[in-house]
Amino acid sequence: MKAKAISIFSLGLAAVVVVAFFGSYKKPEAQSNSNAANDPTSTTRMIRPVDLPSNFSFAGEPFPLDNFDVLERFDREMIINVYWPSVAIANMKRAGRYFPIIEPILAEHGIPQDFKYLAVAESNLKNAVSPAGARGVWQFMKGTATQYKLVVDAEVDERYNIEKSTEAACKYLKSAYKKYNSWVLAAASYNMGMGGVSNRLREQKADNYFDLHLNEETSRYVFRIAAIKEIYENKGKYGFEILDSELYPPLNDYSVLQVNYTVNDLAAFAQKYGTTYRMLKIYNPWLRKRYLKNRYKRTYKIKIPK
Repeated sequence: MKAKAISIFSLGLAAVVVVAFFGSYKKPEAQSNSNAANDPTSTTRMIRPVDLPSNFSFAGEPFPLDNFDVLERFDREMIINVYWPSVAIANMKRAGRYFPIIEPILAEHGIPQDFKYLAVAESNLKNAVSPAGARGVWQFMKGTATQYKLVVDAEVDERYNIEKSTEAACKYLKSAYKKYNSWVLAAASYNMGMGGVSNRLREQKADNYFDLHLNEETSRYVFRIAAIKEIYENKGKYGFEILDSELYPPLNDYSVLQVNYTVNDLAAFAQKYGTTYRMLKIYNPWLRKRYLKNRYKRTYKIKIPK
C-alpha cells in the first residue's frame, strides 16, 4: 500500500509538471507570426488582396471599373497573375528577348504597343502548341496562318517565325479594328474570331466587350491581357523585382543567309557556316525537319548565329 501511495504521488507530481510546462509554452508558429506582424523589417510575405488601380485603359480605351462586374473580373485576373509569380517572372525574363522584336513591328503596322501583352497571354512567349493545334508565340491555327500568308507544311512552319507571325498578327488586328472600331473588341476577337464576336454583339444587342455575356475563356481573355499589362508596367507595386541584367537577351548576334535551294542535311549546313544544328534550330525554330527540300524553291531567310 505504501509503494502504491508513492507511485500515485509521483504520477500526480509529473502531471503537475507537464501542465505547468505546456501552460507556459507558446507555439513557435504563433510567436513567428506575431513577430512578423509587428516587425516592419520582417521578410515574411503577407498574402492579401491586390490593390487595383483606380483607373485603367488598354490601347487607349478605358475600362469602366465603376461597374462592379468589370471590376471583379479584372480583380480575378490580377489575383491569379500576381500570385502565380513563377510564371510571371519567367515571362518577364522572356520578354527581354521577344519584346524588342515585337515592338517595332507593332509600331510599323500602327498597332498599339499594349498588344505585346496579348502574346504573353496567348503563349507565355513560348513556341507553344495548344490542344486545338494553335502554334507559336501568337498561337495561329493552320487555316488562319495560311490566310495571312504564313507557310505551313511538313518542312516549314512560319507560325514559329517570330517576325513573320508578329506581322500576321498585326494584319489580323488591323482588320478587326477596322471592323469594330475598338481595340478591346479586336483583342476579344483574337480569341473567339470575328464571326463569334459579331454574332454575340448582334444577338445581345450590345456595342462593347464589357456588356457581352461570353464563354468563360473569352470573358476572361481581355482581362487577363489587362492584368499582365498592369503588372508588367508596375512590377514593384505588385512585389516583383527583376533587373535588366536578369532578362534573357535578344538573339540578335546573327547574319542572314537567303536560301532558295535544297538543303539535304541541316546539321552539315550548320557546320559549314560555323555553328551547330542546335543553335541553328534555336535561331530558326520554323525549320521543322532535319532537311529543307524546298520543292517550290521559295526564298527563306535563315539566321546564322555568329
